[in-house]
Amino acid sequence: MANALQQPGVHSGKNLNGQDSNGFVSEDARRAAEKVRSERERQKQALNLQRENILSQRTSNPARRTALEAALAQIESQIEAMGS
Repeated sequence: MANALQQPGVHSGKNLNGQDSNGFVSEDARRAAEKVRSERERQKQALNLQRENILSQRTSNPARRTALEAALAQIESQIEAMGS
């Protein structure tokens, strides 16, 4: 009989990286990793589009220029934090 710490069928034989005892990555772990990678890539693309938009704006208004520079600095720091 299993006690509270031992539940039959709960242990799948996989480690924390989703690998089974043979060292292969499970399909679910691969899909989850691909989903995370895809989402990060979309976030990077969105930030780069925002960056390009800010860089394309021209203004002679000093207050507007300051706001654009601040927005550009924030976006570039976010891109840097994502590791690109």
